Amino acid sequence: MSCQDAPEGRSVLPEDTGLPMAAGASTCVCPWQLCGTWVWILVAATSVSFPLLQGWVMYVSLSSCLVSLLLLLSYLFGFHKNSENWKVLDSLYHGTTAILYMSAAVLQANATIHSEFGPNSPLYYQLNCAASFFAFITTFLYILHAFSIYYQ
Repeated sequence: MSCQDAPEGRSVLPEDTGLPMAAGASTCVCPWQLCGTWVWILVAATSVSFPLLQGWVMYVSLSSCLVSLLLLLSYLFGFHKNSENWKVLDSLYHGTTAILYMSAAVLQANATIHSEFGPNSPLYYQLNCAASFFAFITTFLYILHAFSIYYQ
């Protein structure tokens, strides 16, 4: 199962995916991957003044984005074969990642509070605020996906 090009040149997702995805230009991207990528980009754009806190945020966002991409690709290539084990794996992965992202979001919010009065405070504070916002949004999206798969 993969994304296919429609006759008009638009991408079309398979009907039975059940995943909230946006399609475009023959690629499929999940919203939690986009938000997680924004977290990593925004934290990397700061001076990373608190390496222990923001290092964990960068690790969680980058590793979950890569693992989610691998799961998405394995799903699109049909490795799941409509198995119930796939739903359990998907739900457990997204639930675990939601917990990790919640810890990363709280640590990023702490780093944001500490960066308010530091050097270059307006720029880094705004970047850290945006990273905190996207970290919490990503957490929410992972939780939503984990429960939507579990209760499907």
